[in-house]
Amino acid sequence: HAWNENFNQLRSFHAKNGHCNVPRNDEQNKSLGQWANQQRESYKKNTLSSDRIQQLNSIGFILDPLEHAWNENFDQLCVFKAQHGHCNVSRNDEGNKSLGLWVSTQRNSYKKNALSSDRIQQLNSIGFVWD
Repeated sequence: HAWNENFNQLRSFHAKNGHCNVPRNDEQNKSLGQWANQQRESYKKNTLSSDRIQQLNSIGFILDPLEHAWNENFDQLCVFKAQHGHCNVSRNDEGNKSLGLWVSTQRNSYKKNALSSDRIQQLNSIGFVWD
């Protein structure tokens, strides 16, 4: 019952703000921010039911912000490649500074063996150059 009340509060927050990223230190929504964080923790621990995951997804709640950010950057890289014919985004490219930094981070993670095989596969699929 409490979960549904919090979910409805989150739905209202989304309707008012256009997103579900409730800051944990937001004085007006402190308990909602903490609740949202608990949902992410439960998701990471695999203890969030598929029904609740579905409900949260239905309003655009981001369960894994790091995964979401990676996918957003990957999508941007795909657009860059479509426009330029390659994936070598320079960190000095004024219009793509953050994407260039992200590309550099992927290469460094790969060299340190810290990039998952899924991500390596995704990057390989678009002709990513590792060095």
